Amino acid sequence: MPISQAMCSSFKEQLFLGEHDLDSDVIKIALYTSSATLGASTTVYTTADEVSSSGTNYVAGGNTLASPVVSLSGTTAIVDFADTSWTTATITARGALIYNFTKSNKAIAVLDFGSDKTSTSGTFTIQMPANTASDALIRIA
Repeated sequence: MPISQAMCSSFKEQLFLGEHDLDSDVIKIALYTSSATLGASTTVYTTADEVSSSGTNYVAGGNTLASPVVSLSGTTAIVDFADTSWTTATITARGALIYNFTKSNKAIAVLDFGSDKTSTSGTFTIQMPANTASDALIRIA
């Protein structure tokens, strides 16, 4: 199974159990190659098929997502983070996993970039979409 964009099913259940505080927990984003198998059934961060950390300025586990904003857009709960970047990086990634580092690396959402995205000794940036009910990466209607 390839990378498939989704909010992880386990995350939805864990929200009802009160296991996540996206406003204060450490939330991270890790990058993955096209060989990764990630989707709604992903439950935790894994190093399997994570992009190489050898000489690329990418550290296994990815970046911490900063400046969380939890809010409502109409009747939809949404979460936004600041854009994140890896500088002077040589990276080829097909997707990413957002996960809760504070809560034993529990998976939150999988991002599918649609195709391989590459930087060669440059800046690899993940630009977060508008924080709206229809565009936010993490949203519950």
